[in-house]
Amino acid sequence: MHVADLTEEQLLALIVPELPLGSSTLLGPGDDAAIVAAPDGRFVVTTDVLVEDRHFRRAWSSGEDVGRRAAVQNLADVAAMGAVPTSLVVTLAVPGELDVAWVVGLARGLAAVCGPLGVGVVGGDLSGSPLVVVSVAAHGDLQGRPPVLRSGARVGDVVAHAGVLGRSAAGLALVDRAAAGGTAGPGDDDASDDGLVTAYLRPTSPLPAGPDAARAGATAMLDVSDGLLRDAGRMARASGVRLDLHADAFAADVTELANAALAVGADPWEWVLGGGEDHGLLATFGPDAVVPASFRVIGRVESRAADDPAVTVDAVAPAVGPGWDHFAGRPD
Repeated sequence: MHVADLTEEQLLALIVPELPLGSSTLLGPGDDAAIVAAPDGRFVVTTDVLVEDRHFRRAWSSGEDVGRRAAVQNLADVAAMGAVPTSLVVTLAVPGELDVAWVVGLARGLAAVCGPLGVGVVGGDLSGSPLVVVSVAAHGDLQGRPPVLRSGARVGDVVAHAGVLGRSAAGLALVDRAAAGGTAGPGDDDASDDGLVTAYLRPTSPLPAGPDAARAGATAMLDVSDGLLRDAGRMARASGVRLDLHADAFAADVTELANAALAVGADPWEWVLGGGEDHGLLATFGPDAVVPASFRVIGRVESRAADDPAVTVDAVAPAVGPGWDHFAGRPD
């Protein structure tokens, strides 16, 4: 059965029961708008979009894969502000010939990420489109804390990261190789995969680490979505400092990706420093702060002269490309 075989009401009748209501939802889907509690008096809001053949391909991404990714990439932005995610609103545009099962799978993917967190998927919109487009707006509760901005890093702070690095980029490389006739594609048990394809198709994020960092006094934080170097550069420029990363902090990441890199003829350092879509959290903490256990220290905040690079590795400008650019396409 295809989307075009149903009315909008019939399609919604299949989608809405799959979606979690959420612990902060006062009024869920069914009216002109939802109502979500905001006891802090403020709420964090962010939005992101996934476009077919730009961010995913249906040839290797199921509806559930895309739903999980759409949820994670938005919830990570909320967590990066130090907030607790509360709700999502989803706009979905699809072609009429799309299988209804794909759309229901997308709803289940959203629910798989949001449900355990008490995050409600409280509404949205449906439309027709030549391609699948999934746009999500996410909201969060600061719980009385000030937001953690990317502009607060101070000289002498430590730089720390929560989550994984390079795994999604490695998985994409393996998927690309499979599409070109190699191995280690989705569902392949090739030893070089090591769960990396799943890390690309269904990234995870250490979401509780964001509020934990805020409680611990993080001075700056952001979601690492476009690659460590690119996002660290954004933090450094916003704060007027230089982030000096320590190469030895990434030795385990590089070792973990070595087999996959060998399989596709890549440099694992490119994935660790430049690969995007892992959705870890990069934060800075004062030198006397107790860094939460979910973070590992990977560098230090240094002063920056006008002609200094924003990010260095062991005090040297890295030769690795800075990561994903949405208009250049692949990492530059």
